[in-house]
Amino acid sequence: MRFLLPFLLLGSAMSATAAPLSYPATEKGAVVDQSFGQAVPDPYRWLENDVRVDPKVRAWVTAQNQLTQSYLATLPGRDAIEKRLTALWNYERFGVPRKKGGRYFYTRNAGLQNQSVLYVRDTLDGQGRVLLDPNGWSADGATALAEWEPSEDGSKLLYAIQDGGTDWRIIKVLDVATGKTLSDEVRWSKFGGGEWAKDGSGFYYSRFDAPAEGATFQATNLNQKVYFHRLGTPQSEDRLVYATPDHPTWGHHATVSDDGRWLVISTNEGTDPRNDVTVIDLKQPSAKPRLLFTGLKNEWSFLGSTDSRLIFATDSDAPMRRIVAVDTSDATPRPVQIVGEDKVKLESVRIAGNAIVADYLVDAKSELRLFDLAGKRLKDVPLAGVGSVLATSGDMGEREAFFAFASFNRPTTIYRLDTTTGQATTFAAPKVAFNPDDYVVEQRFVPSKDGTKVPLFVVHKKGLDLSKGAPTLLYAYGGFDISMTPAFSPSNLAWMDMGGVYAQASLRGGGEYGRAWHDAGRLAKKQNVFDDMIASGEYLKREKIASALVVRGGSNGGLLVGAVVNQRPDLWAAALPAVGVMDMLRFDRFTAGRYWVDDYGYPTKEADWRVLRTYSPYHNIAAGKDYPAILVTTADTDDRVVPGHSFKYTAALQAAQIGNKPHLIRIETRAGHGSGKPTSKLIEETADQWAFAAKWSGLALPAEGTAAK
Repeated sequence: MRFLLPFLLLGSAMSATAAPLSYPATEKGAVVDQSFGQAVPDPYRWLENDVRVDPKVRAWVTAQNQLTQSYLATLPGRDAIEKRLTALWNYERFGVPRKKGGRYFYTRNAGLQNQSVLYVRDTLDGQGRVLLDPNGWSADGATALAEWEPSEDGSKLLYAIQDGGTDWRIIKVLDVATGKTLSDEVRWSKFGGGEWAKDGSGFYYSRFDAPAEGATFQATNLNQKVYFHRLGTPQSEDRLVYATPDHPTWGHHATVSDDGRWLVISTNEGTDPRNDVTVIDLKQPSAKPRLLFTGLKNEWSFLGSTDSRLIFATDSDAPMRRIVAVDTSDATPRPVQIVGEDKVKLESVRIAGNAIVADYLVDAKSELRLFDLAGKRLKDVPLAGVGSVLATSGDMGEREAFFAFASFNRPTTIYRLDTTTGQATTFAAPKVAFNPDDYVVEQRFVPSKDGTKVPLFVVHKKGLDLSKGAPTLLYAYGGFDISMTPAFSPSNLAWMDMGGVYAQASLRGGGEYGRAWHDAGRLAKKQNVFDDMIASGEYLKREKIASALVVRGGSNGGLLVGAVVNQRPDLWAAALPAVGVMDMLRFDRFTAGRYWVDDYGYPTKEADWRVLRTYSPYHNIAAGKDYPAILVTTADTDDRVVPGHSFKYTAALQAAQIGNKPHLIRIETRAGHGSGKPTSKLIEETADQWAFAAKWSGLALPAEGTAAK
């Protein structure tokens, strides 16, 4: 049943007043780094220590959380926001199915389950039965089912466990018929699950060496290796398949071709889509690894094979990506084009049946095309409006494939695709307590500082009076070749239900327009990303869309928020930086940070260091200027962007003379960088963020005592 919440208007952001908060005392150390002729103080270096190990850091975290929670408790409407979020989150959600051995494996969440449950069906329309329900794995719901993969005959399931949000995985094996977990267990795997041998005898996986005691969540990840685990044996007997000890920063991931002949090992060094390819002919027991592509110059994404012919998506001689084949029987294999480069970006591609299923981005919106294996364009698959193809599944030789589609106002729907006819039918569609047609989705193009046009999606409820503008939440990422496309979020819907506008910018540094777009927003050109974001905010105000702006981003997007707040503190009413990379001079010293040099550069190289120094959020807080209200969020088990980034940044904010608005940090326990976070924690965190943002942007808040019906 649809309903309307009464709202209590708190007044505009301009009339919001603030009494200075009394922040917990944070000890200042005497650390000063001497780098390339400059002295760089780092008074909060001690906050880099692991909160689990250092009692002083733990005490600081406790004090900060107590202050933040006491402040958030004063915000009217916060409980009503949580009730509305709970109602919006309470809808059935499905994952994209994978078909193996005639069985269909998929995830489903009934609505408010903390973790999605893995099901299997024996037929397409059959009754699903539960295979794995992670909701009973821990008392707080923070232990999640991560990567999973059925064996070729569908008799066994390889699955990974993620505990408390960490990137580390524990890999196990399940017997599908009996539902019993086998004795096999693999540890110290990260950044990828496993890959079955086609005969089901075991699986390939990538792992790191066990970290030193006390360094599990902070040590730099080096020397990733590929192993083979034979079922029924201990991990200590696993066979080393591939390693590069002379190149400890190289990482490796193995894929088995659909026909079982080839083990294709992708080698990368950073986050750039640049990899080498090594192949092993599994039909030849004594076959040695053979380098197919070297030099880490281009992307080579393996799609499938027919005998000695291997098919890849690549950006070699094609900044927008194309599809090629190489014949390994040739003494010197050379790429032969199958599908040429288009004017728009080939975002993702899969071979299913005898067809190539390709998702293209047209101004950050999906267009799904089918080609035959010779590269002939067969037809386009109609999609349900402006949105994104989020994931696909399917194997060579299987006529059916599956894909997920979503938009800002349409939750993820799963479709079954007949790759022969091109017909898409609904496999699973959620029933929701709102009408998608009640929301307006439009796209605009914003001129940045240098004239570059930046795509900007603007979404709000129909009938919203924008004559005076409305509080607007602006979200972006801007990095690592990641495309920001339309996606559904109950959080954003709740913001719009309260009368706000949601805006999403596709900044340079992302992947929306191919390699050139990415290159224009990284390394020495990173400032373009911040200029694009500032220009998007200025546009929203200039066009009277935004009466006040809340800027939000996570991870690299948290860095983005920190940087644009420092550069234009006057533009924003509130800021919500989440799990951000805030110390750009030391990011490469922890866990996965050393991968990020592709986008950020090397802090150990003078030219890169000088660029990083200009925008590092921790080092560029502008004392003497009036800053917006800021609520930093992080988690104690984030071993992707270690929480020390957010700790140090918050301490520096609280110590600076930047006005009386609150500058707080919310530190979640038993959570990580985002994946695996329980639904209950997602709702609680968002309710805190929205109440904080509403207070400082002047957004109408739900009246106390109202509830979802």
